[in-house]
Amino acid sequence: MEMTMKALIDLTHSFDHSMPVYPGDDCPEITQIARIAEDEYNEFCFRGGMHVGTHIDAPLHMVADGQPVSAIPVSRFFGRGRLIDARGSSEISVDLLKGARVERGDIIVVLTGWHERFRKADYFADHPLVTPAFAEELIRKEVSILALDTPTPDRHPFPIHKMLLGNGVLIIENLANVSSLVDHPSFEIVALPAKYQWDGAPVRVVAKPSP
Repeated sequence: MEMTMKALIDLTHSFDHSMPVYPGDDCPEITQIARIAEDEYNEFCFRGGMHVGTHIDAPLHMVADGQPVSAIPVSRFFGRGRLIDARGSSEISVDLLKGARVERGDIIVVLTGWHERFRKADYFADHPLVTPAFAEELIRKEVSILALDTPTPDRHPFPIHKMLLGNGVLIIENLANVSSLVDHPSFEIVALPAKYQWDGAPVRVVAKPSP
């Protein structure tokens, strides 16, 4: 068991009160409401949106009658990972999929290197965006999830969000530590969100490299 656990790679940013948020969104508020010294236990209260830190977008986020996170079959959160190395690219284009052997049900993990700027002032500016052709190819291949180390695949009015979520492809944003996958050509992804009846949820994303 110890060897198996050591092999796991955590792709999730730690959640705290200083998490950067998408411009215009509310900042998370984390308040301690009980303390061991006075109450004999610790407890914290959280207030914030569902699209902070490493999180998953459900169809309801952009589709009027789309599924909330709680309605998505749990099997969708497990799958074979496919790393797409987009470092140095100004956009996430369909050319990056050449030779990737993408198949139905895969979880596509895109490495841009942007995760290294997560707490920097320019994190939400000038990051690579997903092209329509890239999104169309993922839809055609019937992948399960597109997971990014950037804050969003697109910008307002969010055409890529609507394309992917409208065709059943879930989106994970704000991955961490994705560069750790470069030396692992084969891996599985587990991305389990809280079972919220809303349009998104925090998610713990873990990669398990193949032996």
